[in-house]
Amino acid sequence: MDRSVAPGAGEVAARLLRLVGGGGNVDGVAHCMTRLRLSLRDPALVDDAGVRGTEGVLGVVADDGAYQIVLGPGRVARVTERFQALVAEDVASRVTTPSGAGGAPSAARATDADALAARGDAMRDARRRRNATPLKSALRRVAAVFVPLIPALIGCGIIAGLGGLLANLHASGHADWAGALVPALVAVAGGFMSLLAVFVGINTAREFGGTPVLGGAAAAVIVFPGVAKVEVFGQHLAPGQGGVLGALGAALLAVQVEKWCRRWVPESVDVLVTPTLTVLVSGLATLYVLMVAAGAVASAVGEFATWLLTAGGGPAGFVLGGLFLPLVMLGLHQALIPIHATLIEQQGYTVLLPVLAMAGAGQVGAAAAVYARLRRNESVRRTIRSALPAGLLGIGEPLIYGVSLPLGRPFVTACFGGAVGGGVLGLLEQWTGPVGATAIGPSGWALFPLLAGAGGLLHSVAVYGIGLAAGYAAGFAATYAFGLSRQQLAELNAGNSVPAAE
Repeated sequence: MDRSVAPGAGEVAARLLRLVGGGGNVDGVAHCMTRLRLSLRDPALVDDAGVRGTEGVLGVVADDGAYQIVLGPGRVARVTERFQALVAEDVASRVTTPSGAGGAPSAARATDADALAARGDAMRDARRRRNATPLKSALRRVAAVFVPLIPALIGCGIIAGLGGLLANLHASGHADWAGALVPALVAVAGGFMSLLAVFVGINTAREFGGTPVLGGAAAAVIVFPGVAKVEVFGQHLAPGQGGVLGALGAALLAVQVEKWCRRWVPESVDVLVTPTLTVLVSGLATLYVLMVAAGAVASAVGEFATWLLTAGGGPAGFVLGGLFLPLVMLGLHQALIPIHATLIEQQGYTVLLPVLAMAGAGQVGAAAAVYARLRRNESVRRTIRSALPAGLLGIGEPLIYGVSLPLGRPFVTACFGGAVGGGVLGLLEQWTGPVGATAIGPSGWALFPLLAGAGGLLHSVAVYGIGLAAGYAAGFAATYAFGLSRQQLAELNAGNSVPAAE
């Protein structure tokens, strides 16, 4: 493929580094499943328009000091690796690159698309200022504990699904050769999950300012088989009791104990006393308090989530699917990450994620309707064409901030589409059995390989697919009929500047 059409990871990384102000302006580099996440010293040095116009960039999210560039799954890891290397080289050589270097974007966007993007940026910035509360900052930090774990969750989830499929084929007599392979796949997939609490402990300590290995040591108590010999309130503990919630609490406590020790323990004995007290105090508290309390909370979460969709059915799915996009806008969706992880640890899958993924289906349907209605506005249609494939794979930011939110009504009708998809999915689950995801992160079509449920893979795929189709159809129909006012249709199809959202 011509590199001018599809630039390589190194090319994209080099251009982005120039556009964000060079290596001297970069404080930190990380990535999640779809986004390159940058901590910048001076956000004013960023050529935001240039970043958005870079080939391969699907969108930009600036949130509480973090500059996030949406690149999509797979590609983001390659670009991040090259970006980190270039930052190191840039800083080491002390070469200053002017902000905005790198030439004009390869494809200039017309006025209407620029106006939509500018309005989306303004809305996002206003939301960020309104939502910069201590609670939401804490939720973001908790989310940062789990985001690095997503690639392993996805990989192990797919391997577990493959193992289950082969086990079923072997049991039915159609794959005798799979008998020896299934246990190996179970071991490969289950190894990480069995130690998930340890990884949560390590990441928690790192995120909250402690020593990562001490956080991991405190959390490791939860999965140690020997806890079965410990008796609390007349009952023996069970290995894994409390799960990721207990691990989170154990590591947070370890961080506080360690910080206290660093303040009060003499330097001459710090290397011996601090780690000992940190592990001892947090470990005993985990055994006698956190495992019991977190275990009760985790059990309640699992029972409630299962009850919600089996008893609530269509109405519950309608509410969950319809409210998820607003939750994302408010930043409250991050509170669901530990809940998803708890359900995966308990049941092998989270029943909430497929329902919440219907919000993305409504968004895709709404964008398709806007595309159909604006036949004469090539600028906005080009934006939708470039963002729609990402939307189908569950990456909704380009469509949200580039199309539906700045136009106003399409965001509401997208929520309606998500509600209908969630309602259909919830109703089918109530009738035929639960459907879940074995990992968090992907949605849209990318969630198909990670589906699981009581009825098997084919049942899960069919139910989820029907829900997606309902979300697409409802989002399209509602947006086509009500998503654009007559004034918006007239002005956008005439090529005028974008009218105010109604």
